[in-house]
Amino acid sequence: MGRRVATVSRDTLETQIEVTVNLDGTGKGNLETGVPFLDHMLDQVVRHGLVDLDIRARGDLEIDAHHTVEDIGITIGQAFAQALGDKVGVRRYGHAYVPLDEALSRVTIDLSGRPGLVFNVGFTRAWIGEFDVDLFHEFFQGFVNHARVTLHVDNLRGDNAHHQAETVFKAFGRAMRMAVESDPRAAEAMPSTKGTL
Repeated sequence: MGRRVATVSRDTLETQIEVTVNLDGTGKGNLETGVPFLDHMLDQVVRHGLVDLDIRARGDLEIDAHHTVEDIGITIGQAFAQALGDKVGVRRYGHAYVPLDEALSRVTIDLSGRPGLVFNVGFTRAWIGEFDVDLFHEFFQGFVNHARVTLHVDNLRGDNAHHQAETVFKAFGRAMRMAVESDPRAAEAMPSTKGTL
């Protein structure tokens, strides 16, 4: 398995974004999204997924954060797919349960080559500070569409919206880390009966 690093740029009338991802990193992040709570959540992915992630984003935040958050999800997804390559030798599936005090979330991922998102997170409030929680769905939808993965996100319980969000992103990082790991028992194998993912 070669070096799994990719850099992707996205330049539109609404956002200018550059993402570099190293799937075999050590958990280093340089996160400049312009949306502080999103930076905090992506830092969970970096640390718990042990990926290196560099994001520099400028967006039309004078309107709201929607375009920026969605386009960051899209760009991370594109970089993830490019860094992952042909998927030979990876575990393919990943899952994680993560608690934080009263909150508990489960995330499962399949590097299926087919975009699909099931997002069951009933946030207990609509805003976390200045962040609209609806944008988390937009982030993950952008990610799965462009990473071409199947992702199930379930918050199983929680009273504090910050805790709910944090468990989701920690579990996402952990599940992704498991899925992209090299499988020593199948180092040259494609983990699909189709012969491709």
